[in-house]
Amino acid sequence: MITLIRTRILDDLRTDLSNHEADARAARSRAEQHELERDLATDAAIRAGATVEELRDALTRAITDTARLEGELETLRAQSLLDTEDRQALRTLLRTTRKQNSRADRVYVLFHHGRLHSIHSTLEAAEIAAEAEGAPRSGWTAHTPGAALPPACEVTWRVQPLPFGTATP
Repeated sequence: MITLIRTRILDDLRTDLSNHEADARAARSRAEQHELERDLATDAAIRAGATVEELRDALTRAITDTARLEGELETLRAQSLLDTEDRQALRTLLRTTRKQNSRADRVYVLFHHGRLHSIHSTLEAAEIAAEAEGAPRSGWTAHTPGAALPPACEVTWRVQPLPFGTATP
């Protein structure tokens, strides 16, 4: 019986040894796999660190560029507003120039007691000039075309339209 037990124990020990050797091989294989994964993770961490530094540098450049571009944008907006104001002023000047350059077909002559007092481009301007010299604000009468004018000495202030710039044959 002792031999039987010893053979059985020996067989059990051999089986255990085989199992433990298989477990040891599996553990070594897992350890090698973990070492490989560790090396890959270390490489990935190094690459990630380098990428983070590159991204920080890019972010710094982007912030600097953004600040510069915002300054340029403010300058361009201010310039645009000035350009808009300049264009508006130029339009106003152009309108004024066109009005002044358009030839009037008549002028309004202001007479005081039959003597020439001043010449004006509009009837209103002539009346304003007469009122500034003391003419009453009311009582202006319009001369009807074709009617005879009263003698100049009988009228204190008179505005008379005269043709302007017409060619005589």
